[in-house]
Amino acid sequence: MTISPNFSSIFSKDWEINFTQCLPSGYLKYTDLCNILQLTAAAHSDVGGISFSDMQEFDQAWVLSRMRVEVQALPKWRDIVTVKTWINTLENSRSVRALEMYVNGKKTIGCETFWAVFNTQKRRPEALGLPYDHFELYPELRATNEGFSKINCSTEKELLFERQVNLSDLDIVNHVNNVKYLEWCLDLVDSNLLLEQKIKSFEMNFLKELSIQDRVIIHENESTDSTIFSITKEDKTCFALQLNW
Repeated sequence: MTISPNFSSIFSKDWEINFTQCLPSGYLKYTDLCNILQLTAAAHSDVGGISFSDMQEFDQAWVLSRMRVEVQALPKWRDIVTVKTWINTLENSRSVRALEMYVNGKKTIGCETFWAVFNTQKRRPEALGLPYDHFELYPELRATNEGFSKINCSTEKELLFERQVNLSDLDIVNHVNNVKYLEWCLDLVDSNLLLEQKIKSFEMNFLKELSIQDRVIIHENESTDSTIFSITKEDKTCFALQLNW
């Protein structure tokens, strides 16, 4: 475990939006938005000595459990964005982290995330094996207007699509990467709604991990102001996404 001499409890990092990250409209994809947010969180963990590499000494990793993103406007190709992040709470196996994205000094996106410490050998949560007292916590400093919640998947829903988990869906923790779930669902949304940036906010619940060759079903439930997707394996919900229009 190495703490960078430049470590700070509030961390920021600049990113340039490149063309591979953009929709045909020239604006950032929602999936790549989530990637940038999570890469910023990872960079903060790295300078703070609680990165994936540090945690692997204890067969541990951070895994995302819930995520809420509120979008005022998406950045576009060649924009330089600044992502700021800090930790609201961190205790034992759980942590809430806030993130904000700025373009030209203006906040355009707020995000709240809930993380769990996961043993990559035992495949279950456990207390963090590394010290973290050097992180100052900011429980009152919120990045979103609303906190994340439990998405209700119990309402009547339509079966949309079936698929099998492939190697390209997996990440370094050897399960389906959280952004892949979002990608699967957004591929089933009317493209005009995405190109015209109609999503005001979206929320994701990650409930059970998926592995290679797992077969899953994607369901949808629509209302006037939101769309809920759920992904199930053997009738058990593994993931839920709520898009708020």
